[in-house]
Formats: sequence, C-alpha cells, structure tokens
Amino acid sequence: MEKPCRYDLSAIKRSLELAETLASVSLMTSPAAKRRLQARSVELGLRPGQPYEPPRELLLYLVRMGSFTSSVKIDNEDSQDKDLTFENHVTYQQLLEYCRAYDNQWPNSQLIKRTFTSIPYDPDSVEGNPVRVLQWNVLSQALGQNNDRFDSCPLEALEWKHRRCHMLEEILRHNPDIICLQEVDHFDFLSRALATQSYSGLFVPKPDSPCVYINDNNGPDGCAIFYKNDKFDLLEKHDKILQVWTVHSNQVSLLLILQDKSTQKELCVSTTHLKARKGALLSTLRNEQGKDLLQFISSHAAGRPTIVCGDFNAEPTEPVYNTMCSCSYLPLDSAYKLSGSEPLYTSWKIRGGEGEVKHTIDYMFYTKHKLTVSNILNMPKEIDIGENRVPSLSYPSDHFSLISDFYFNKNTSGCD
Repeated sequence: MEKPCRYDLSAIKRSLELAETLASVSLMTSPAAKRRLQARSVELGLRPGQPYEPPRELLLYLVRMGSFTSSVKIDNEDSQDKDLTFENHVTYQQLLEYCRAYDNQWPNSQLIKRTFTSIPYDPDSVEGNPVRVLQWNVLSQALGQNNDRFDSCPLEALEWKHRRCHMLEEILRHNPDIICLQEVDHFDFLSRALATQSYSGLFVPKPDSPCVYINDNNGPDGCAIFYKNDKFDLLEKHDKILQVWTVHSNQVSLLLILQDKSTQKELCVSTTHLKARKGALLSTLRNEQGKDLLQFISSHAAGRPTIVCGDFNAEPTEPVYNTMCSCSYLPLDSAYKLSGSEPLYTSWKIRGGEGEVKHTIDYMFYTKHKLTVSNILNMPKEIDIGENRVPSLSYPSDHFSLISDFYFNKNTSGCD
C-alpha cells in the first residue's frame, strides 16, 4: 500500500476560494467584470490582462485530489470476475439471453426501453454500410457502490453481479460496431465477454484513479474502446494524460485509428472523461482539458473522419462545449444536436447531500464534412426511468448510453 502525500490543505483551500472568485469573473464578458478582474489581478501581483491561471500547487490539488488526502492507496488487480467463463462459440443471442435470464432473478429489472430517431440525409452523398458507435459512462463499480451515495437506489441494484449483466445487455442489445466507455474498472469482464462477439478492446487507466483509495477495489477506472475486429483493423493506438496549463491532470484520452475492412476507409475514434464538479474554476479547467484533447486528436487524426465520444462533465452552456464545436483545425459538430438540440438529459440521478441532478454532460462529436449521421438513440422517457432515477434495478449506470449511426461521405479518402 502506498502512503499519501502531505500538503498544507488550509493554504490550498484559501487559494481555492480566491481562484474560484477570479475564475468566475474571468468567465464574464461585460466591461465592468473585466475591469474588476484586472484590478484584483494587479492587487494580487498577477499579470494584468491575462486569463487567470491558478498556481501549480492548487492545480495539482484539483487534478489529483486522491494524493492530497489521508487515504491509503490500495493497489488491487482486475480479478473480481474470475467466477465467470465465456465459451468462444457462444452466439450473440445466447449471450443476450444469459444476461436477461440472470437479471430476471430480481423483480422489475427489465432494462429501460429505448427508441431511435432517424436523421434525414441524402443517400446519394454517402457510401458503404453505417458504423454504429456507442458512448457510455458505465459507472465505476467501486465508486457507485461506496462513494456516490445513491440513496434512492436499491442496494441490490448496486451489486456488481447484477450490474455487470445489465451493463453487458445494454451494450449487446444495440449491437454497436465501436464502443466508447468511461469509468471502466472491470475491463477484464467486458473484454472477455465482448471477445465472444468478435470485439477487441483497449483500456487506459486514470493515473490517480479515486477507485484505488477504496477497499475492495478492482483496480483503477479509466477509458476503454472496443471495436468489431471482423469489421475493422486496428492501425494505430494512442493515449494521453490531458494537461491543464502544462500540468498533467487525472483525466485521460484514448484514441484508435481503425480501417474498415470492406472499404479500406480509415476512421479516428477517441474517448475521454473530463474533470467533474461544479464551479467556475472547474469549468475553466475542463475547457483547458478540451483544448489539449483537440490538439492531441488533431495530431493523430491527420484529416481522417473523426468521432470523439465522452463524458465531458459540462452542460452545453459551458466553454468546453463551444471549444469542441468551434475548433478551426478540427471542425466538429455534435451528432445529437442534429435532432434539433442536445438531449434534455444524459444523466439523471439522486445523490445524498446533493439531491436530484438532471443534466446533459455526455456527447458524440464528429467531423460533419466527412461523416453523416443517420440515426441516434433517444434518451428514455421519465415514466420509464422511474421516480428514483438511475442507477436502478432497470438500469446499471447514472448515465444513459448514446448511440449514433455514421456513414462515410462520398469522396472521403479517409486520410488527407
């Protein structure tokens, strides 16, 4: 077990209060607010006229909070699913029925119903078969059961033996070609189960995952991408710890370059999970992570059609959303916005001490001049979600999965 670092938390908290004030003012656009920021910056000896940048020690505290606590790091391996074995020859229907039969042990545990919406498009402008991509924050088991205080959720719904079958069923029933996941702390289970359906997967952990400070953890959580290996070849794999003002954060991005076996077209797919928590300072921090993410993706996409999926922990009104949709060197748009607007929610939960939270923080961005969206998976209706929201016996995560079907546009080489 690794001992935690010791810091002057009182000084850090005082610095945090000041930083929150400065960040809040810096996000305002009125001339009066800008004058207040400049005056306060001069008073504190900061660079006038420059965007506020928190001191390095405060940044380290914000991005690596686990290292600043008295908790002991517990290094466990991903080994809690050894009770399950999967036969290589199991069919898609058999695996789906296994998941459903297991979940039927609990009352009212049928997965929440989902429907698709068709997006109008010109069939003559696209080619090949659609590529179905699933985006989902699956909810870390260690965090969901021990830290997140889902007080309205039945205890049995948070047990891993129940959640893992629901999680697998939610993925399988939509039969995606590519799967982008966040908060994965049972990669071994997903990898072995999905391998029976011709998926290959890669995983990158958070450098200081909060999971490893929890007893009985199953290793760190992180991001994963799975792809149908009978449809795609893996050409490249890259990952990155996202930086905030040149400081490594606790958030990562995973990126794959895939080649469609039938058309030879290449596709760049990336996933990430940005820093959580409310406040102007954290909003600014997420925006810096978004900028670093775009540079990372652009350096490897090299003009290829690109899909970026993730839990951005930011409403559409936050700066990082605009940053993702207004990048000059990597022009992206939101797939779900094609239905008229972003969904009213992608996460709807009730937490002790926080209350009910309903917000849109998960997105699927894509290069619209190279790809066309034909379908999106709708968010479930409130009546189907239930008054206790999610997670629940009928849904294993506090986030809902997103799915889009993408076509390659004609005259798109796949790599400029």
